[in-house]
Amino acid sequence: MINICIIGSGYVGLVTGTCFAEVGHNVICVDNNEEKIKKLREGGVPIYEPGLEVLIKKNVAAGRLSFTSRIEEGVDASEIIFIAVPTPPQNDGNVDLRFIEGVAREIAGVMKSYKIIVDKSTVPVKTGEKVAETISRYNKAKVDFDVVSNPEFLREGSAIPDLMNPDRIVIGVSSARPVSLLKKVYDPFNAPIMVTDINSAELIKHAANSFLALKISYANALSQICEAAGANIEEVANGMGADKRIGRAFLNAGIGYGGSCFPKDLSAFIHISEQLGYDFSLLKEVERINRSQKDRFIKKVRETLWILQDKTIGVLGLSFKPNTDDIRLSPAIEIIKQLQNEGAKVKVHDPKAMEKSKQELENVIFCETPYEVANGAEALLILTEWDEYRTLDLEKIKLSLNHPIIIDGRNIFDPVKLTELGFIYKSIGR
Repeated sequence: MINICIIGSGYVGLVTGTCFAEVGHNVICVDNNEEKIKKLREGGVPIYEPGLEVLIKKNVAAGRLSFTSRIEEGVDASEIIFIAVPTPPQNDGNVDLRFIEGVAREIAGVMKSYKIIVDKSTVPVKTGEKVAETISRYNKAKVDFDVVSNPEFLREGSAIPDLMNPDRIVIGVSSARPVSLLKKVYDPFNAPIMVTDINSAELIKHAANSFLALKISYANALSQICEAAGANIEEVANGMGADKRIGRAFLNAGIGYGGSCFPKDLSAFIHISEQLGYDFSLLKEVERINRSQKDRFIKKVRETLWILQDKTIGVLGLSFKPNTDDIRLSPAIEIIKQLQNEGAKVKVHDPKAMEKSKQELENVIFCETPYEVANGAEALLILTEWDEYRTLDLEKIKLSLNHPIIIDGRNIFDPVKLTELGFIYKSIGR
């Protein structure tokens, strides 16, 4: 059992802290948002992630997980301090590191004994060096410390199994001193531990996410070839993915990736590469393809319905992916806004992202069920691949729509079946 402090109780920090507590460590989660801390102490959870609320309540009751807004309280009680604060994008594609720098200064100001400070946030290469410099500069007690890079590889919607059963754990260090204690932290997770230098660890996260974004954009580019050739992108992807050197994951064509990670990390990696003297034009093309998928989908809607002005269009799915309520950079939100710009009236449904979407979308009709969305609509658009939508009563949907039109941006239905049921069915690359 190790005493751990997690600074930043957002998505990464809250899931990481909860899973550390679940395997037996004592964890204090710190956040400067008093309202969030109050909610967590009262048993509420500020984000939706499958299984998270149950685990939080279990570990709070067991006394292994607690929450505070006082950073000194967390630092004093802990041997290891994880930094998991936001690193938002700037307009030029660079990463805003003010929160990292601010937390480093705060830790330095309250440290009274040796600490291991672990950067869990996704940061540009060489950030660890700057964190170490900052802590040395503001370290009032002049106590010893180590800075470590330990990137996270969590996927929203499956973050708990990702953390509890990781493919690998990367620990970037500048000395061997913190390695043994960090290995003890991760012993219960039974995963390979890779010990690297700090700069390599920081690069691994950006390199991994950029490569996954590349796979998605490759599939989306292929989908355009498939449509032109009369081929089926799913059969092509299955044939490719059966090759162990390639793998099937992240080869699903659709309306593009979104969320808080891929767009930000890809943009940041392009910027980082430029600062290091390399023009990563391959990744710029990945971005271009991703943007074009939303435009191509809108074009499908126009081709099917012709003029969108004053037409009611139903939309299923608002979150950027299933099993999360996260709508940050969601392709669905962008498509809805474009439909509205062209004069369409939009009705929407999402199993988890309705409340957050109400803060982002105006003049949209939010519906309690998918069938209410379909009722009286000219067409139904699938923009997030929730399992709930895969099992819809399609006959009921057909009767509810003004016209039996489904335009599927996530390829969740079988084109042959939909055609046999009498739908006009459009999808991606099929």
